Amino acid sequence: MSQAEQVRKAERFRALHRGPPLLLMANAWDAVTARIFEAEGFAAVATTSGGVSWALGYADGEAAPWGEVVGQTARIARAVDVPVTADIEAGFGATPEAVARSIHDIIGSGAVGVNLEDGMPGPTPIRTVDDAVARIRAAREAANAAGVPIVINARTDLYLKQIGDEQSRFDEAVRGRRRLLLSDLAARPGDDRTAGADAKGADQINVRAGYPSGAELEALGVARVTTATQLTLMALAPIRQIAREIKATGRSDAINPSIAHPEMQQLMAKR
Repeated sequence: MSQAEQVRKAERFRALHRGPPLLLMANAWDAVTARIFEAEGFAAVATTSGGVSWALGYADGEAAPWGEVVGQTARIARAVDVPVTADIEAGFGATPEAVARSIHDIIGSGAVGVNLEDGMPGPTPIRTVDDAVARIRAAREAANAAGVPIVINARTDLYLKQIGDEQSRFDEAVRGRRRLLLSDLAARPGDDRTAGADAKGADQINVRAGYPSGAELEALGVARVTTATQLTLMALAPIRQIAREIKATGRSDAINPSIAHPEMQQLMAKR
């Protein structure tokens, strides 16, 4: 992919956050799932850190070697024409400088967006706002240096890790979100600093069964919806069940795919 093409994809991806409608993405973990999601009409594809890590043979939580994550992201980006955004967890780096190197690498894979979260393993469950701001700024500056205006989705883990009481958690999330957004805007070049809807940011939510519909979430102000690891887990569950049946019964009755080999061959054929 040329730099000019990657820039166009990044700009298209940013525009998708400005709806309506809201941006709905299914999270892929390899090239074939990315191609399926594109074929089903999704305007962009997000990766899932859990799905990618498991497919590579590692646990989620930055346990997979960074080079393998970048390689898997490159295969996903190469498989589709739509924009791809990569879940790179906390940035695969202890310092802002290390995060900047990760951003350089992931842009090289063909991605035009990233997730960066503020959660941490160990006794300190979450970064300070100052630390998170420094990492977002480093990510933006690395993107500027690469000449690709990626979309940075800054995730706070305050709710995931149940930090503080309900009111303080909400107040801290809003305060941190504002500072992260202003930091990102300040580090953007030229007129992109005041680019339309970005001046107020775009809210994202990961959905599960029982959540409000896309139309309801859009009415609440949500701009972006993803499935996180849920589709990976759903795909793996029947595989495990069929394997158990084959092993337990010695019969092949459960082997009855609803997608035929020629269909997958056609889907994955070079364009």
